[in-house]
Order: sequence, then C-alpha cells, then structure tokens
Amino acid sequence: MHEWDADTRVDATGDGRFAAHLGDRWTSAGGRPNGGYLVAFCLRALGEVLPHPDPLAVGAHYLRPGVTGPARVDTEVVRAGRRLSTGQASLTCGDREVLRVVASYADLGDPAGRTVALGRAPELPPPDECVDPYGGLRLPGVTVADRVRLRAPEPFGWAAGRPTGTPRAEFWIGFADGRPADTASLATLVDCAAPAVLELGVADSATVELTVHVRARPGSAWLAARVATRHLAGGYYEEDVELWDATGRLVAQSRQLAVSADR
Repeated sequence: MHEWDADTRVDATGDGRFAAHLGDRWTSAGGRPNGGYLVAFCLRALGEVLPHPDPLAVGAHYLRPGVTGPARVDTEVVRAGRRLSTGQASLTCGDREVLRVVASYADLGDPAGRTVALGRAPELPPPDECVDPYGGLRLPGVTVADRVRLRAPEPFGWAAGRPTGTPRAEFWIGFADGRPADTASLATLVDCAAPAVLELGVADSATVELTVHVRARPGSAWLAARVATRHLAGGYYEEDVELWDATGRLVAQSRQLAVSADR
C-alpha cells in the first residue's frame, strides 16, 4: 500500500461516520498536519457515501489547526443526482472540529461534453533533467516534503537564500513512493509544495480556505505544476495552482486563501 493510501485511511463506524488517524508523516511548518492531507480524509469518507467516483468541486474551510492522533469524519449526503452528487464532511480532532468540506462528485471516466483548451501546460525539461528545487533544504518538522518529490529547472530562489520577489513557479510534482496520482489525491498534491509567496520573504502561513476543481483523471505519475500569487494584502494572499499530466491535459486547478504568520 502506498503512503498516501495508508496514511489517509478511514474506517466506517456507522451512520455516515468514519474513524481516522492523523499521522506525523504529512506535516507542514510548525509540525501541523498539512492542509491538503486533512482534506484527503474528508474526500475519502465522502467517496464511500456518494454514488459518483470522482471529486469534481471541493470547498474546504479550515477552522483551526489539525492535531496528529485519532480523528473522526462525519459525512452527510446533501443530494445524489444522475450526473452529480454532493456531500458535506467535517473532520474532528478530539472534541474540536478542524475542517469543514463541501464537495460535488461526478464520473470523469467518460467525458462527453465540449472541450476547448485555451491554456497550455508548463514547458519543462523531463523530470530526470531537473533538480530538487529545495536544493536539499529541509525545514524542521516539515515531513510532507519527504512524501512528495519536486523537480524544477533550477532551485527556488528562497531555498538558496535569495528570494526573487516574484511569487511564481513551475515544476514537476509527484508522490515520492511513485504512487500514480488520481482524482482523490489531487486535492492533496495541490497543497504539498512550499508556497510561492516564500519568494516575497513570507516565512510561514496558514490556509483559511481551499477550493479545488478536478478537471480530468491524471494519466501520469509526474504532474506539471504552475503556481502563482498575485496579491498579498493585509497579510492575506491567494495562491493559484494548476496541475497538468504528462499528456498536456489539465487535471486540477485550485485557489487557496492563506494568512501569513507575521500578519
């Protein structure tokens, strides 16, 4: 079993409720469980109660930081239709809710609607011709950096001690153990890389809200990522992420609103 599957396991206990365990292998700055990792528990539970196989639109609101250890996911089926189904899930650590997710699911296995592609995937050298953009840097307590692998044409400026002042990046991303990406795990991958706002000298931040649109089932383990922040205002900033598979197909888009720790 791959790490993501083992570490996001949920077990049904009845009445739409699931038991879970938040591990310490997916932590971000401060040793807190990564936001995309937390979303995975809600999506895996919703995948058990909704009739459609693929997350399509995911809205996650972070109420407080997650805590490693036992957790619970409570789900509610809001509507189950022919083309879409919608559910709600809450993740609770101890007696405190830490995350609320509303998600619509669909079947992306046989797309039949009109398709017009006006955007293009990042133009990157093959992953084996790229370098670790962190330059081997690992921050204390940030274990999620060992669960995913990144490759880029050159190291990130902030990782080399020279922030560029331009919060944009393009790179390859995939699970470190070679697990193929799928629609259930895309909401984790969009949040697993260090934020581009580090190029502005922002040291730490926390996600307020994350929206993920899953556009297709990935056809490769390596995904090309495009990440950008355009507005940092009052300590709050947005981060936009696109993920493209190796065939040049857009598989996920996300936007998150985050707040810097030095606000």
